[in-house]
Amino acid sequence: LILAIVWTLPFSDLRFIYALPISVAFIVGYEVIILFLRPLPLPVLINNTFFLIAALVMSAFAGYAIERYHRVSFYQSLLIERERQRAETLLLNILPKEVAEVLKNGSGSIAHRCEEASILFADIVGFTPLSAQMTPEEMVDLLNETFSYFDSLVEKYGVEKIRTMGDSYMVAAGVPRSRADHAEVLAQMALDMRAYADSVRTPTKKKLQLRIGINSGPVMAGVIGHKKFQYDVWGTAVNTASRMESQGVPGEIQLTRATYELIQDEFLC
Repeated sequence: LILAIVWTLPFSDLRFIYALPISVAFIVGYEVIILFLRPLPLPVLINNTFFLIAALVMSAFAGYAIERYHRVSFYQSLLIERERQRAETLLLNILPKEVAEVLKNGSGSIAHRCEEASILFADIVGFTPLSAQMTPEEMVDLLNETFSYFDSLVEKYGVEKIRTMGDSYMVAAGVPRSRADHAEVLAQMALDMRAYADSVRTPTKKKLQLRIGINSGPVMAGVIGHKKFQYDVWGTAVNTASRMESQGVPGEIQLTRATYELIQDEFLC
């Protein structure tokens, strides 16, 4: 019976709340048998009962400690996995998935050239004087709502958000994953961005207007920095896209000829 109790509590993998009643039932069954079916001398009965209860108490402590250890270990493993997923999610919010995998493996510098890509820049027209008429909370809420919607478009079209700077929003398609429709997908996203801006009114009751510029061409891309690192793109194509936005007409989407030649059969330009 002592062996049965020791096996049931620490070693049988039964939950403690089930193993303890079973072990107690062993002792109760033994006492019933000895008292009514096979009587033993009282000193022997007391001696046997003492050892059975002692085995029960020690096994119960051991079984409870083992189960608690396994539960704590399991809970800690859940916390570790949750934190790992959170860290990976944060990393994927900063870097493309392919680049994040390379960075986690510690493979040195991350840089590559993309021969066919498109770049989009967008900013809010007259944001500086507009912000002077708003409270800081209103300004942050406006930018957060606008850029959060743009982020949803980034996810919808499978393009890459490069960065935001003030009221400027930069997106690239064709990096780091090449795709044949890089110009078309950015053109469609630009139309959605403009449609959203047309539906928004600022806290000053003015219509929100965007300037959007798009260019296509070869770019270089990579990760810069060791702290607060970011995935970025460089090249003449990027600079020209920025000029398309800064020199554009409010409420319009300005393209270079390189982008026009790629989308002219699909869009009215």
